[in-house]
Amino acid sequence: MRNLSILFFIFFFYLGFSQESQLDNPKVGLVLSGGGAKGLAHIGVLKTLDSLGVRVDYIAGTSMGAVVGGLYASGYSGKQLDSIVRATNFDWLISDEVPRESKTFYERKNAEKYTLSLPFDNFKIHLPSSISRGQNVLNLLSKLTLHVSGVEDFSKLPIPFYCVATDILTGEEIILDRGNLAQAIAASSALPTLFQPQIMGDKLLMDGGIVDNYPILGLKSKDLDFIIGVDVQSKLLKTEELESVSNILIQINNFRAAKEMKGKPELTDVYIKPDVKKYSVVDFKDSFEIVQEGRKETNKYLDQLQSIVDAQNITKTEQKVPNFKKIKINDISISGLKKYTSSYIRGKLRFRSGETISFEDFGKGVNNLVATNNFDSFLYKFSPDGEGYIFSAKVTEAKNTTFIKFGVHYDQLYKSAALLNLTKKQLLLKNDVLSLDFILGDNTRYNFDYYIDKGFYWSVGVNSKYIGFKNKTRPLSLVNDERFIGIDKIQVSFKEFTHQLFVETLIKKDLAVKIGVELKDLNISTEDSIFLTVFESPEYKFIDGKFFSLFGSLKIDTIDNKFFPTSGFLFEGSSKFYFGSSELKEDFNELSVFKSKISKAFKIVDKLSVNVSTEGGVIVGNSDIELLHFGLGGYGSNYFNNFSSFYGYDYFSLSGNSYIKVDSTFDYEFIKNHHFNFSANFANIGHDIFLSSNWFENPSYGGYSIGYGFETILGPIELKYNWSAESNESGFYVNVGYWF
Repeated sequence: MRNLSILFFIFFFYLGFSQESQLDNPKVGLVLSGGGAKGLAHIGVLKTLDSLGVRVDYIAGTSMGAVVGGLYASGYSGKQLDSIVRATNFDWLISDEVPRESKTFYERKNAEKYTLSLPFDNFKIHLPSSISRGQNVLNLLSKLTLHVSGVEDFSKLPIPFYCVATDILTGEEIILDRGNLAQAIAASSALPTLFQPQIMGDKLLMDGGIVDNYPILGLKSKDLDFIIGVDVQSKLLKTEELESVSNILIQINNFRAAKEMKGKPELTDVYIKPDVKKYSVVDFKDSFEIVQEGRKETNKYLDQLQSIVDAQNITKTEQKVPNFKKIKINDISISGLKKYTSSYIRGKLRFRSGETISFEDFGKGVNNLVATNNFDSFLYKFSPDGEGYIFSAKVTEAKNTTFIKFGVHYDQLYKSAALLNLTKKQLLLKNDVLSLDFILGDNTRYNFDYYIDKGFYWSVGVNSKYIGFKNKTRPLSLVNDERFIGIDKIQVSFKEFTHQLFVETLIKKDLAVKIGVELKDLNISTEDSIFLTVFESPEYKFIDGKFFSLFGSLKIDTIDNKFFPTSGFLFEGSSKFYFGSSELKEDFNELSVFKSKISKAFKIVDKLSVNVSTEGGVIVGNSDIELLHFGLGGYGSNYFNNFSSFYGYDYFSLSGNSYIKVDSTFDYEFIKNHHFNFSANFANIGHDIFLSSNWFENPSYGGYSIGYGFETILGPIELKYNWSAESNESGFYVNVGYWF
């Protein structure tokens, strides 16, 4: 009995000593819930914990809680995370927008023509799995976690960490506590419909909030004394709030979340629930206010938190996280390839083993690859290797190679139009593309392309297109015929078939050289009873024949936005040698057409930019075929033959065998995607204007416009009022959607 008493005494003495030592230096766990943009309130909580000096010993997070918690665990302070959020463009991050400069000329053309692209397989149209691939998210996380990229066991991070994800194939909760931190965070935060699932091993992972949006149970198995929890999930809505379909759908989701949360607040020693109910999961624009809500709610628990700090009895110092601007790539490893080669991937990435590159250039390289749309996912990681890193990437090649694309447009020349496109990649070769546009509406058109893309080697292409429309035009601007003197405007029918066979190469990503052969079939005619007395027929053909030519072009394009540019340079130079005609045959005299355009865009001050350009052309040789001459007038793109826009004059009003034009546009983006702009253009155009010395002194023609532009998913919507003092003409131009 005496021995038993001694044992009990020793046991309770040891237990009391153990508890006292824990209270002297308690270990603190932190659990952060998911909630999209509402999860930015976690940063406000962390800022308060840092200011008090609370030491966090373990972190668990889901979704946005995984993003904030994972970065905090890697060494960032709450203050540093706040700075990162303020510097992040969330619209760019979520949309996965690839900068125009990172796209090939072919991909730029697609992005600036089609409104919607859908996979097409077995004669069925499929919806995409998500709005975004999440590539920009992974790029940012990889940069922010580079300093811990060598840590594969997350318990070895500056603060031990785990996050949860959902296996979308089984519905199973997956604990992510090993591997690559950036990839784990990206998988845990892959919000359904917004981001596509992340492939990790044999699992397809999505947002952990689907199965566990408050992952506290895993922390209960750790050796912790206190658990601080931050919950930004929505509560069940009240009766008066259930007046819309969207809110009812939110309420249905809230049922699951509420059921899953039962009992979990009671497991939390300090349960912090910021008041973020008025914000949605995508309200990143309100990041400052959401962070403040986190701080405000945490201030209610200062006494409890201070008692923890007093018991820990430490002085917390802010760690310095390296800000990497450059990275040395010692080696490159690519896996997952089936149809494409490693050299193709490396060529698109545009960096090599042994190179030291900036993160800006690295991001551009990744965007170059992603912009091809040849891959469903591109996961990568950096592994420390001496003074540099080994870059390891796993690609998933795109399963869908056939797409149906759509577009809509209206302007005053081509009128209303709906675009239906069929695109087939890898039709005959692994790097070919077939594209066929059907343009239906007031003026039916088509455009066919077949292109074998060899990148920086010579590529081969075939193009065939038809343009047709009717427009009231002054006949003397089309053909110099005295019989038209005194006739103002007549309805003219324009038809043009163009067929090209060409080769093209990229000297640099933004510089392309093209040469080829072309057959152009022109038919321009009019039908009006007024011609019965002049031509003894109601129909008159200005031209009806085929022209054969050789052509070449050089293009440099670094413009950031085709429709509302704020930076970049554009040079387009082309030459065309007409060597034959089916209409004139033996009477045909050879001629050459030379054209060029130079444009420069830059910002004057924030939101105010200017685009200045000059263009010109000259015909050398036979100048008797007026319908191959240059023409100016109207506002538009994808013009007929050698015609160009010119404010202040109607379509095809001005013509000649040589011209020079200067224009400038001042654009003010007063609200995001909303623009006010003012343009002025001046030109000399006529017959052999460059033979005189005053072609550049006083412009013969001038015009102006003032307008409003709005960037939409359909393309630009523009309303422009234009006028000219010389022509006494004025009016409005309306454009809706991408030009095609």
